[in-house]
Amino acid sequence: MPDPTAASLQLFQDRYNIDPATMSSLLSAALGKGGDFAELFFEHRTNSAISWEDQQVKSASRNVAQGVGIRVVQGDAIGYAYTEALDLDSMRKAAETAARIGKGGERPTPIDATPGRTGASYYSTDEPMSGAPASAKVALLERADRAARAFDPSITRVDASIGDELKTVLIARSDGRVVGDVQPLIRLNVSALSDRNGSRQVARTGGGGRLGLEYFEQVTPEDAAREAARQAVLQQDATEAPAGTLPVVLAAGDSGVLLHEAVGHGLEADFNRKGTSNYTGRIGQPVASSLVTVVDDGTIAKSRGSLNIDDEGNPTRRNVLIEGGVLRGYLQDQVSARHFQLGSSGSGRRETFKHYIMPRMTNTLMLAGESNPEDIIRSVARGIYCISYAGGQVNISNGDFVFSVTEAYLIEHGRITAPVRNVTLIGNGPDVLSKVTMVGTDYQLSDGRWMCGKDGQSVPVGVGMPTVLVSGITVGGTKVA
Repeated sequence: MPDPTAASLQLFQDRYNIDPATMSSLLSAALGKGGDFAELFFEHRTNSAISWEDQQVKSASRNVAQGVGIRVVQGDAIGYAYTEALDLDSMRKAAETAARIGKGGERPTPIDATPGRTGASYYSTDEPMSGAPASAKVALLERADRAARAFDPSITRVDASIGDELKTVLIARSDGRVVGDVQPLIRLNVSALSDRNGSRQVARTGGGGRLGLEYFEQVTPEDAAREAARQAVLQQDATEAPAGTLPVVLAAGDSGVLLHEAVGHGLEADFNRKGTSNYTGRIGQPVASSLVTVVDDGTIAKSRGSLNIDDEGNPTRRNVLIEGGVLRGYLQDQVSARHFQLGSSGSGRRETFKHYIMPRMTNTLMLAGESNPEDIIRSVARGIYCISYAGGQVNISNGDFVFSVTEAYLIEHGRITAPVRNVTLIGNGPDVLSKVTMVGTDYQLSDGRWMCGKDGQSVPVGVGMPTVLVSGITVGGTKVA
């Protein structure tokens, strides 16, 4: 596999004449007023998307964006500037703007900007679907449409889209580290509408990851479309959800999004550095059931949240956050890591070169336990079994959350019975983790469709978990449990 750093340097050198000498000059300008640290983040991104509505192509687009973000750190203060123009004058002006955070007029020392190797690579750097003809993508969408409509006569509308991206980054730092990466990404979305006797139910599904057309050898458009159609038809016969505090079984896979939102954000180091997280100052203390181990792992091959390097040029890694119920660490970018006198955890991320760095999740997972998933179901006299989700909201400071569940069932006398709809889970992340009483052996990584928002920035992430029993969660519904 080609070295991602060599590939990224080649792109920027060929297109924009950005070479080691240019990077060294810009870093020196960025430190011209005495900052502690400077960094250049070059980005070239190609996006394409095709959407399908009402049995025809609705829209198609292809966009290219490029630029450089320049960051200077002085103590806890950060100067940041960016430019979309990659000529030397524009970049130098951005470097001098970011440099104003510095407090002195020290003469900067020369900086060696010789690129090194990225190290391990968790996905191919080959051109992904953005190099495929539009007709190939339209054919995939047509296949999805036919499969969903064939699933059930009540399916009267199918919408679908394919989006793909190839992002090339090159990062040069004043400590001499110069690395790059080439990051592919693909996503398929399908929604199906079931219309039966005036009752209209819509379900959505999708997937993807850091790969190209080969994704559809693993998950065909028909697979995704039939799943959307199945969920839509299922909702036609679902009963209204009960309301009250009930045992809840979280199914393997997609339920990891609840872990991500209700717990993961509170473990990002910037919130803990500022004292605004429920987990602040609790390293080494029990924060969950002893059955719970949570990791954030940016090294899972081809997963949507994986990266060879984070956006500060540090290698990503597997970070243990909660181990056996005990809090072990936070997700660190370099600014927070310096505050806690630790090394970076490879968690510095940004949406684009126009955005500042924050500690963010990659693939956030709960590890498998020792219980048979069927035994978990059998242990529940009356409860709810939750499989898929539409998303939710969380209060970082205390962990309170609200989640909408798109596929759920009643559990009665240890058996999964009737489907229910309009299910909402209401609770507190730390409280829910303390009520985990069984963890299954069936860990599953959710298919790659998740995006994470924070402070106005969105980045792709992965989630996963095994089947888990929580002894009690408040379920919002329309019937009294």
